[in-house]
Amino acid sequence: MENSKGIRIAKLVISLIAIIGLLVYSKEFFLDEVDENSGSEQVNQPVSESTVLPVLSPVPAAKKTLEELVAAYGDIPIIDAHNHNAGSSKYNAMLEVWDKHSIDRVVLFGAVSEPVAVETDQLAWRAYLEHPDRFIPFFSGVNLLEESGIETVRANLEKGYFGIGEIAAASIHSPLLANVPWKTKHPMDGVLPQIYELCAEYKAPLLLHIDPLNGVVIDKLLEAVEKYPDTTFILAHANAYNSPGHVELLLEGRPNLYADFFAGFTAFNKDSEYTLEDYVPVIKKYPDRFLLSTDSGFGLESEEVAIEAVYQLIDALDDRELAKQVAYDNLDALIQQQPVTATQLAAIDALNLKEVDRPDMKSLSKVEAAKIIYAKQ
Repeated sequence: MENSKGIRIAKLVISLIAIIGLLVYSKEFFLDEVDENSGSEQVNQPVSESTVLPVLSPVPAAKKTLEELVAAYGDIPIIDAHNHNAGSSKYNAMLEVWDKHSIDRVVLFGAVSEPVAVETDQLAWRAYLEHPDRFIPFFSGVNLLEESGIETVRANLEKGYFGIGEIAAASIHSPLLANVPWKTKHPMDGVLPQIYELCAEYKAPLLLHIDPLNGVVIDKLLEAVEKYPDTTFILAHANAYNSPGHVELLLEGRPNLYADFFAGFTAFNKDSEYTLEDYVPVIKKYPDRFLLSTDSGFGLESEEVAIEAVYQLIDALDDRELAKQVAYDNLDALIQQQPVTATQLAAIDALNLKEVDRPDMKSLSKVEAAKIIYAKQ
């Protein structure tokens, strides 16, 4: 009995030893699968589409220089739709800059809604006579509060100016325009309604400065746009202190309202809350209603910085045909559509052209008439 009992105890001990050995082996195997540093289990499985991999932040593309942008897009024609360099004949000093950066044409004027603007308007006209293929003269020396302003508009449009502006249709915050003497309180104030009618008659656009871009002054702008559907309104620097969504809202259902896009503000002004890319969807939605401008680099380090921003927007559009439309075609169409004026017809008659050289007066445009008149002087 005792011998049998001893055998059973021996077998039990052997079994316990075997179990302990198995447990030890299993523990060592498990520990081999544990990261000794972190204590986290290492999952040994092949990498597949379902495997969770660490997300790496994309390396931002190197910013293109102005020279690189011009090299890439310099063949796209560009009209600067808003430029103040008529003052003190600054346009002469800028010609080299515009040539260097492939700015083909410039809507030129000087001061805004004050008496000195009459003088800078004359300088813009002189620049046009000197470089008719480079400059598109606008005028802004108009008293918007007096009947005399209506006569000024008619006389200048008859002479051959291609548009009105920049004029201060409303300004509260602008450090330059809030106190100019010829500004109106809102876009339906003063003699602006009569001026709108004249612009419809001559098919000439108006470039309107309005700030702020909300409240009563914007309500009055929309009232004017809707009441005068044959008048072309251009909202100056429409993106400045204005969201892409609000720009879109303003343009919706108003085919005679255009947005002057001051790319330099969005790209480089510290007060800008948006990027150029933020406006791309709106531009693509209304490709026939945007114009590009530098505003002579207002608030920026230089006008060249503003030109750089124009090219950055062209790059962001990623569509050369669209870029050409907003950079050149839209504004050019507004200029080419303007009919010859009575004053121009009289000037052509005074040239006593031979019958073979006489143009078809019925279909003549303001642009074509100007070429005839000033080519003979």
